Amino acid sequence: MALEIEKTSIDGLIVLLPSVFEDKRGVFSETFSQRDFSEAVGSDIVFVQDNESVSARGVLRGLHFQNSPHGMGKLVRVVQGSVLDVAVDLRKSSPTYGQHVKLFLSASNRKQFWIPEGFAHGFLALDDDTRVLYKCTSLYNPSAEESLFWNDSELAIDWSLDSEPLVSDKDNKAGAFIDFSSKFHV
Repeated sequence: MALEIEKTSIDGLIVLLPSVFEDKRGVFSETFSQRDFSEAVGSDIVFVQDNESVSARGVLRGLHFQNSPHGMGKLVRVVQGSVLDVAVDLRKSSPTYGQHVKLFLSASNRKQFWIPEGFAHGFLALDDDTRVLYKCTSLYNPSAEESLFWNDSELAIDWSLDSEPLVSDKDNKAGAFIDFSSKFHV
């Protein structure tokens, strides 16, 4: 397998680190293999959409998710710059419901974060011109889209902010976790 796998404190969330080959010509890395990915997550996941975002330092995007039957899993990686990436467990019967994992993803560490459906996702750009790519298991469906407030006191995510982040109007109007009624199950 060309991937090194790291488990996280929440079942279902995993970190993948592709093998990197470097010589005097430069660097080569196989960033995705369906066979290796399916083996790593234990099922055949099909990706139907790739997304890319470019953000300035201090931009915070999230916490986003799509409800069933349009739930969306994401395989996230950073190809330029760096982010603090966060996934929140929204699976109602999970022992880690409402808990989160946060990771430092960067172009230089090449880590990829698998976030299956049933999780809210967000990130804080730590550098200007940070470019994030993510493979998605569902097409974008605005009627299924929902978000939780990035700074929700119930979620208690430490974003390690040194100033107020730049957040979209939509994300500033996101829902509170205490009012959230999950449609996700383990």
